[in-house]
Amino acid sequence: MTPTIAPRVRSLVLLLLAAAGLLLGGAGPASAHAALTGSDPQQGAVVDKAPAQVSLTFSEAVSLSDDSLQVLDPKGKRADTGGASNVSGTTYAVKLHSGLPDGTYTVAYQVVSADSHPVSGAYTFSIGAPSSTSVSLTEQTAGGGVVGWLYGFGRYVSYAGFIVLAGGAAFVLACWPRGSGVRAVQRLVVSGWVALTAATLGLLLLRGSYTRSGALGDVFDLDLLGQVLQTKTGAALISRLLLLAAAALFIAVLFGAYDKRDDEEKRDLTFGLAVGGGVVAAGIAATWAMAEHASTGLQPGIAMPVDVVHLLAVAAWLGGLSALLVSLYWAPAETPLQASAVRRFSQVAFGSVIALVLTGLYQSWRQVGSWSALTGTRYGQLLLLKVGLVVLLVGVAWISRRWTGRLADAVVAGGAGKRRERESAKAGARSGAGGSKGAEGSKGAGAGSGGAKGVAGSGVSKGAAAGSGASRGSGDSKGAGAGSGDSKRAAQLARQRAAVDVARQKRERDADPNRYGLRRSVLAEAGVAVVLLAVTTALTSTEPGRTVEEAEAAAASSSSAASSAAGVVTLDMAFDTGGTDGKGVVRVDIDPARVGGNDMHVYVQRPNGRAFDIPEVKVAFTLESKKLGPLPVTPDHITTGHWSASGVQIPMAGEWKIAVTVRTSDIDQVTVSKNAQIG
Repeated sequence: MTPTIAPRVRSLVLLLLAAAGLLLGGAGPASAHAALTGSDPQQGAVVDKAPAQVSLTFSEAVSLSDDSLQVLDPKGKRADTGGASNVSGTTYAVKLHSGLPDGTYTVAYQVVSADSHPVSGAYTFSIGAPSSTSVSLTEQTAGGGVVGWLYGFGRYVSYAGFIVLAGGAAFVLACWPRGSGVRAVQRLVVSGWVALTAATLGLLLLRGSYTRSGALGDVFDLDLLGQVLQTKTGAALISRLLLLAAAALFIAVLFGAYDKRDDEEKRDLTFGLAVGGGVVAAGIAATWAMAEHASTGLQPGIAMPVDVVHLLAVAAWLGGLSALLVSLYWAPAETPLQASAVRRFSQVAFGSVIALVLTGLYQSWRQVGSWSALTGTRYGQLLLLKVGLVVLLVGVAWISRRWTGRLADAVVAGGAGKRRERESAKAGARSGAGGSKGAEGSKGAGAGSGGAKGVAGSGVSKGAAAGSGASRGSGDSKGAGAGSGDSKRAAQLARQRAAVDVARQKRERDADPNRYGLRRSVLAEAGVAVVLLAVTTALTSTEPGRTVEEAEAAAASSSSAASSAAGVVTLDMAFDTGGTDGKGVVRVDIDPARVGGNDMHVYVQRPNGRAFDIPEVKVAFTLESKKLGPLPVTPDHITTGHWSASGVQIPMAGEWKIAVTVRTSDIDQVTVSKNAQIG
């Protein structure tokens, strides 16, 4: 990497990691994929007597623990007997203690939806009349706090690790077999395996606290861990760890025995490694499909394999992109990334995009369900953001494809030029060899004349030859020592020349405008991919638009049905005027108990339940919180023990005090009252 590029790369990587962190941090507690669609008693309802049980209905099946459903009295004490159970379908109930006093009760629930996300919430209802309560509804949360943040970060790291592991290995096998010997590519794939393994172990430890207490101290609670292992999510995480052990063996073969083979033997091993690695990668991808949103809702039998294909396509594209980026920046000069490898990856990426579009369309239809949910729910908005990022990524990939074509053309042109240079060098060598032959002939003639001279003076030269033989021995030993030093210097010079050649090749490679342009475009692709992965992680932990709309429709239908069938505030108040026949019960019915006009019926009964004929009944409404009232109402006498008034105006919503004055004789009367939520 050139000095001018390195700071830009570091700055861009830090910026992208910060953007991903903001996306993950802004996601907050995980939104559930199950929603509360109904309850009995309903939220805000005022019932005249304590119910035997409280039941909740969800949009999908949920998992319960001993304390999943709790009913708390106004003082915050448990009013239920514990041990919630499944009543029917997606309805769950918990029984209440008998003889509960009047007041406002809080129903708190914390369950786990079928797609592994925690669901929590709370609401209130009242017995007899509303009252103050010491229970705070804001404390009922799930999947939040430090544990929730760590769990969300672990999910992001696990997705990223799988993409780098599977996509990097696929890049080596399908696009660049020589990359199995490149240290930077090896580190990338191994880092993906380490990240996925560490994240899976972390998620397994965090799971119990994430779905229950949310306390960081419960992370190492062995009882919670044992309960997690019995759930669908726990089984999926354990299966992932076992498959990662098989993936470790695959990596060892890929970067060990496979790398040491020559090109012919590599071609024979590629098919077997591709099949084995594909099976392991599909198995790891299935651990997400079997435990999360694909396993529940519409068409799970189709959605789960589609989800596996979707994850594998993401890994092949984005993981291969990571390997390509590493190869472009850190591949050694003696093993440069060939243009043919980039071209093959371009074809793999194109096929992955086609698979992503097809599987993504199906998943969008399944999870969104309507155009209104696409724009009116958080899931739909995140999905639109994801689609926009994919389109941007495809656009940048198109630019990379253009740089790849230019690089390939440059390589072809350079190869042709080198062939021409080699041919010209061979021609020069042949002409040089012809000239040297003539020189050797003349040297041979000289040698013959010299030999004749040697014969003439043979007697003189023998003595000289003997003397020179003695001196030649000492000269040979010196020559041997000099030869050893020369060989060391020659080896050192050879290494220096090799280093210079490598540096020169690296400079030439870095100076190549086509390769430099490809580097920048691939870096931009990787940056968009980081943000895209963060959005995808947030999307998988957000309640689908279809579920949101179904829950809202069910709640509206339930509210409408309750309003039409039981939208009456009924108050029973015992009275005693003090006379000989002064005891009884007065019942006030207000229909539909809303702001505006209401019908009111007053029934007076004796203790034995028979109608009580009394001379007069008066009613007054007071909203003490607003210092409004009393607003008097004098109902008309209809029949024995029955009075009625129509068009009773309630000016605003609130907790109204309803006071009834009962007169049983000319001198005996009493006023009794209760509070009720109206509006």
